Amino acid sequence: MTKIKGCRLLITGGASGIGRIMGRMALEKGAREVVVWDISEKNIAATEAELSVLGAIRSYRLDISDNEAVAQTFRQTVEECGEIDILINCAGIITSNNSFAELSQVEIDRTMAINALAPMAIAKHALPGMMERDFGHICNIASAAGFIANPRMSVYAASKWAVIGWSDSLRVEMQEARSNVHITTIAPYYISTGMFDGVRSRIIPILKPEWVAKKILNAIEKNKKISSWPLGYHLIRTLQALLPLRVLDMLCKVLGIYNALDHFTGRK
Repeated sequence: MTKIKGCRLLITGGASGIGRIMGRMALEKGAREVVVWDISEKNIAATEAELSVLGAIRSYRLDISDNEAVAQTFRQTVEECGEIDILINCAGIITSNNSFAELSQVEIDRTMAINALAPMAIAKHALPGMMERDFGHICNIASAAGFIANPRMSVYAASKWAVIGWSDSLRVEMQEARSNVHITTIAPYYISTGMFDGVRSRIIPILKPEWVAKKILNAIEKNKKISSWPLGYHLIRTLQALLPLRVLDMLCKVLGIYNALDHFTGRK
């Protein structure tokens, strides 16, 4: 079991959405310190004002798609705060609901850099210290889009498929090394944080941020390997294995999954 109480957490994208909520909940659970990485100075200031009354919080502004900034900021974080016990790779973007043919190369590159490559780069810096101490936890926030080939979010889906494959491979590596460093992969449905403003889900409910944040921290404390809500990944994988593609496509249309982004606006 990984207890949040007494641990130092690093949360990327921690100044908004579920990142900020998890920071608050972690401090309420008795975390030693919450370290926030975010790109928005405005959101960082608001987060520090909100959470500093609950406990120790330290913030750093950076663009996690910049590998040099990640390396420098991680060194600075450890020097100023100490070793990271729990890393939550939460930062992510979706640029539009355009079809793949309509996406610019800039959108493609930035989505993959922030959603897929940055979590790997950050974990690469955090992992040696965790392995040396034989203690730590890395939680990677992917998406249910990493299981289902949603139209109009092809590159976002690709980035989350990448995270799920990498994160679970890393889990197996730690397991085979008999390490006490644990890896948790999270793959939730749409969350009403603003990132997916305009999304309409016909049958499957859009998730509430507070509920998701609580579930993620619980998954970390219970050393869950992989969690997906509200449809468990076991159910999704089973349907994909058993149903012909045309039937699966039809089911996704009936559930409204394939049309959920028709009115997407996203966070401006």
